Amino acid sequence: MKALSYHGPGRRTWGDVPEPVIRDGEDAVVRVDAVTICGTDLHILKGDVPEVTDGRILGHEAVGTVVETGRGVRTVSVGDRVLVSCISACGRCAYCRRAVYGQCTGGGGWILGHLVDGTQAEYVRTPFADHSLHRLPDGVTDESALLLADILPTAYEVGVRNGRVEPGDTVVVVGAGPIGLATITTARLYSPARLIAIDLAASRLEAARRAGADATVDAAKADDRTVRALTPDGLGADVAVEAVGVPETFELCTRVVRPGGRVANVGVHGRPATLHLEDLWSRNVTITTGLVDTGSTPLLLDMLVGGRLDVGGLVTHRFGLDEMQDAYDVFADAGQNGALKVALFRT
Repeated sequence: MKALSYHGPGRRTWGDVPEPVIRDGEDAVVRVDAVTICGTDLHILKGDVPEVTDGRILGHEAVGTVVETGRGVRTVSVGDRVLVSCISACGRCAYCRRAVYGQCTGGGGWILGHLVDGTQAEYVRTPFADHSLHRLPDGVTDESALLLADILPTAYEVGVRNGRVEPGDTVVVVGAGPIGLATITTARLYSPARLIAIDLAASRLEAARRAGADATVDAAKADDRTVRALTPDGLGADVAVEAVGVPETFELCTRVVRPGGRVANVGVHGRPATLHLEDLWSRNVTITTGLVDTGSTPLLLDMLVGGRLDVGGLVTHRFGLDEMQDAYDVFADAGQNGALKVALFRT
């Protein structure tokens, strides 16, 4: 089959690799019908995730059709159309029993495209299929479902829920890429009084306004005082969500949050960021980090089916599966071409 493989920083290939096979009774093999590229994949290609070894097939988000199951699989069957979650869960360890699937110690967690071969291929082996695949209703399109594999549960769980967004809050989202836009979308479920988006790209600030941001700030032309001036009494945000993954954006979040506020870090960081405790220690600021658990995926899927979750506009570019290299080039140069999520489909 064809797959996108990693071969060290800056090197990737789309070429022939062996098809996956069942290795464990809890595995399933899924034919990939739709797949996308994550910002985390770009971090891997930069060398920011050293656990990813030469030859690894990248990708951790997909929609597909089950073509084979192991003897122990109970909840999905051959022919089922499924969402492949970015997180795999053994379902048995202490973390999984608390629905903290991202920290699974039984062989799961974030493994697809990281520690085992991932979804940017014609077929993918999915460990722990009963806990890591979600059957999809007929009325949900592949493209919409694809957004529930990672960015929407990540934004909701690590940004909105960890940040404890409440009705009437002022929420600042630093970074208006796919995760930032998904944060705006899911934060709106809690009726914040105002949503403020910060980014360098005019196209992404426009996308943030379409997603529901009340105000946008060009990061190149404004400092933290400008942002705080948009908040009640100039005190700062109740919640500041970091959705980029570079030191500068994390530090900006700590400067625009009000005393007693919350900073929720969502971005994947490849370099150290400075924690200015000399400024923060007396301000009662709570800082949270997290890897998505995807425990919210069934809830978000129900909301999508019920028309309560608007994912329109997040996918801006579409390709055939064999155009994977072109899709990577477009996604990696999002600032120039206005790309948000790219989606690739089996043709």
